[in-house]
Amino acid sequence: MTEATSSDARVTITYCTQCRWLMRAAWVAQELLQTFRTRLGEVALVPGVDGVFRVELVRAPGEEPVLLWDRRTHGGFPEIPPLKKAVRDAVAPDMSLGHTDRVATGD
Repeated sequence: MTEATSSDARVTITYCTQCRWLMRAAWVAQELLQTFRTRLGEVALVPGVDGVFRVELVRAPGEEPVLLWDRRTHGGFPEIPPLKKAVRDAVAPDMSLGHTDRVATGD
C-alpha cells in the first residue's frame, strides 16, 4: 500500500517545563508520528512556562498555525482520538483512522 505524504505539515506541542509536562508532550508527539508516519513532516516539542500545553498545526510553510488544543481554552489535556481526527482532517482527509474514528465520534 502506498502512503501519500504531506511532508510540509508541522505540528508544534508547546509544554510547560515548570510543570514537568515533557513526558506528556513526548507521548502526544509519539502518538501523532506513529499514526501519520510520513504525512507529517515534523512534530516539534517547544518548551514553555506558566502552565502552557498547546498543540498547533501548520499545513504548509507561510500558513498561519491552526490551534488544535490549548489547555487554557479547552481545559486539561487533549484526548488522543479527537486530536488525531483533527490532524487527519487537516493533512490527510482520505486517511482512515480505524477504531480511532469510531472513538472520536462516539460510535
